[in-house]
Amino acid sequence: MKRAGITFDLRSEYHALGYGEEQTAEFDKPETVEAIEGSLQAMGFETERIGGIIHLVNELSGGNRWDIVFNIAEGMYGIGREAQVPALLDAYGIPYTFSDPLVLSLTLHKGMTKHVVRDFGIPTADFEVINNMEDLEALTLPFPLFLKPVAEGTGKGISAQSLVKDQESLERGCRELLRKFGQPVLVERYLPGREFTVGMLGTGKVSEALPAMEIILREKAEKDSYSYENKQHYKERVDYRLVEDGPAEECRNLALRAWQCLGCRDAGRIDIRLDDEGIPNFIEVNPLAGLNPVDSDLPIICSMAGISYDTLIQRIMESAIQRVRVADRV
Repeated sequence: MKRAGITFDLRSEYHALGYGEEQTAEFDKPETVEAIEGSLQAMGFETERIGGIIHLVNELSGGNRWDIVFNIAEGMYGIGREAQVPALLDAYGIPYTFSDPLVLSLTLHKGMTKHVVRDFGIPTADFEVINNMEDLEALTLPFPLFLKPVAEGTGKGISAQSLVKDQESLERGCRELLRKFGQPVLVERYLPGREFTVGMLGTGKVSEALPAMEIILREKAEKDSYSYENKQHYKERVDYRLVEDGPAEECRNLALRAWQCLGCRDAGRIDIRLDDEGIPNFIEVNPLAGLNPVDSDLPIICSMAGISYDTLIQRIMESAIQRVRVADRV
């Protein structure tokens, strides 16, 4: 495999269409695409920048093909937005990096993901999915509770108002999230303990959990959560450190189990928080983790663990190629 396409959604392209900063928070900057392309070229690949789903459709309809596609396209619309590019590539029989359409659709919906991991016996906070304000009438979870949109990333919809301690705040928060994001709200029992994110590499039985990175909020940060604003201003608000204490190892074990049971591939991240008894609980998984070499959590974890950016991209690509070779032999 020597010809590699790169699919991505560029923030500037959507800004030109009138979308705002928060709407495009999950999309990429030019330096991310440049860094990935440079790493692939260092591996010996001839690269081509494709862009997002519309550009991919145009290229495919024009007869263009690639040996493999390095896919980081997030998509803009629908619960299957992250699955659109992989599904189209599957239809044309073109292999690609990262997870398949089933996994990307499932894991974008935080409620459905928690149902699956809970069925596998993985601890996760009790929760309900609120589709409309009437659903709150049957909610029996005890306060304090934590609210977030069911299908957003990069901390979108998470703020100081996400932690609610009474019925009035719960109703106000759900109403605002339903209005602003036009999707259900995940309501879950608030976990008051330390927060970690665990980088993942590989697929299936050869998956590897990287050292756990603790997320420590500074005094000037929004309290109680790794919120959208805290992520956007992490250099002033957040400290990161790799940890090796007891909970960290438990977090790595939980992350590996969740990664494998969900069927995630190649690389990503799993977020974990400790409950009031110090037990790690699954928060969510990001099977299409950001790859900005400076600002994204997975490259930050790798850098702190002594894994260069080029090596990270190489391991992602090698994992994808190995999957293809195994499938070809079946």
